[in-house]
Formats: sequence, C-alpha cells, structure tokens
Amino acid sequence: MDALTALVEWFTVPMQFEFVQRALLVSAVAGVVCAVLSCWMTLVGWSLMGDAVSHAVLPGVVLSYMFGLPFALGALVFGGGSVALIGVVNRTSRVKEDAVIGVVFTAMFALGLVMVSRVPSQTDLSHILFGNVLGVSDSDILQVLVLAAVVLAVVWYKHRDLTMYAFDPVHAHAIGVNPRLLETLLLGLLSVTVVVALQAVGIILVVAMVIIPGATAYLLTDRFERMLLISAGIALVAAVVGVFTSFHMNVSTGGCIVLAQAAAFTLAYLFSPRQGLLWRGRAVRALRTRGRGTRVLD
Repeated sequence: MDALTALVEWFTVPMQFEFVQRALLVSAVAGVVCAVLSCWMTLVGWSLMGDAVSHAVLPGVVLSYMFGLPFALGALVFGGGSVALIGVVNRTSRVKEDAVIGVVFTAMFALGLVMVSRVPSQTDLSHILFGNVLGVSDSDILQVLVLAAVVLAVVWYKHRDLTMYAFDPVHAHAIGVNPRLLETLLLGLLSVTVVVALQAVGIILVVAMVIIPGATAYLLTDRFERMLLISAGIALVAAVVGVFTSFHMNVSTGGCIVLAQAAAFTLAYLFSPRQGLLWRGRAVRALRTRGRGTRVLD
C-alpha cells in the first residue's frame, strides 16, 4: 500500500504547481504533433532533413528575440528559407542532397551562434538551445496550440496523398498527384512542427522528437494507421514521464522527455514481437536447429 501511495503522490504532487501543468500541456501537444509527422519522416527517409531544419531556425529565433517578435515568426522564415535553399543548391549543382543539407544546416546554426554571441543574456541562449517548457507564458501556450492545430488539420486533410507519396511517389505522380507539391507541403509542416516543439525541448533536441516516435512505431507495426497511433501514444507517455521525472530529480525537462522516448525505442528494438533483436535471434537459432535436425535425419 505504501508503494501505491508513493506512486500516486509521484504524479499528484507536481500537478499542484501551475508551471508543471503548463509544461505538461505544451510537452504533450508538441510531442503528439512531432510524433504524427515523424511517421512520414521515417517512411520518406528525411531524418537528416529534420536535423537540418531544427538547427537552421536558430538565426530566426535569435532575430525574433532581438527585435521583440514571437519566436515562431523568425523560426518559420528561416526554416522555410533553409529548405528552399537546400532545394535550389541541390538542383543547380552536382553536390548530393545529403552534403547540401550538411552545408546549409551547419552554416545556419553557426550563423545563429554568432548572432547569439551579440545577445547579452546567456540565459536566453540556454532557453533557445534547450527549451524553456517550465517557463512558458500564456502567449507561448497559445502559439503552440494554434500551430499544432494547423499542422494536424493539414495532415488530416492531405493524409491520403501524403501517405501515397511516402510509399510510392511514382504511383502518386501517375494518378495525378504532384510529388513536388507534396514534398514542399511536408517540408513546410516540418518547419512548423519544429517551431511547436521549440518551447518544449529547444533546438538541439527537436530532431529527436521528430524522429524517435515514428522510428519506434515502425518497429512495432506494419500498418500505417497503427503506426500513427502508436507513435502519438509513445510521445504522450514520454511527455508525462519526462515532465514528472524532471520535477522530482530537478534536471532538464527536454532531456528527460527525449530519454523517455529513447528508452521506448530501445525496448522496441530489443523486444518487438516481429522486428525485435531478441525475437529475430531466437528465430535464427530455431532455423539453425531445424536445419541440423534435418541433416541428421538425412
């Protein structure tokens, strides 16, 4: 009974504080949006693109801070601009896309760091890089909710086309769907999603939230609809565990959220009923044993 009481208190005590309630709301919303989009990122193979966009928004965030504008405005401009720049350089040079992505996002991130060095408050640098979910204001919450609603609404409306593009872009083009337009839409949604998650985990860890849930769900199911639900569920659980753990241990909230997602991926990697490393190891050993038995009978 004491253990049960302690477990209940572990969840209920933090919820007495308003800043924890705010952090949980923002983390859960940001986690679900990132998780939904991460399913398409996983299927299309755009993990590196997510990394690029998450780092490239730093100059826009710094500029927004310096001029007293919402972080989302600068982040969206530079996120979309970096994606457009990657596309232009890729189409007009012989350099491969992964190299172009590396050049653009490292250059943008370096530019942001240089600009940050002109901002006197190091506290704000920490918030930009690592998130400030425990100190979100009403305007921050409103911004997260509005942008999250926009992303989820667009994804719901274009769900079939985006899924077809992820699985078979050639077939999508053959039936009249424009792959280039869907690619642009998906990259735009990625930029907005990065902004949504910025308050929760910061620029450095955003890429983890855009990749890990979808990759984990991919190991657990072969059906895309289930993949979406599993990915969102993992993100929600990780948000709850991360926020409460950070409260009790007095450590980084964003770091705890990402570690919780990484723990879920590790469990799926090891114990997934069909794709898990241990299951596949047992299957291989069983086949070898069966093969030896067959040779003995022969």
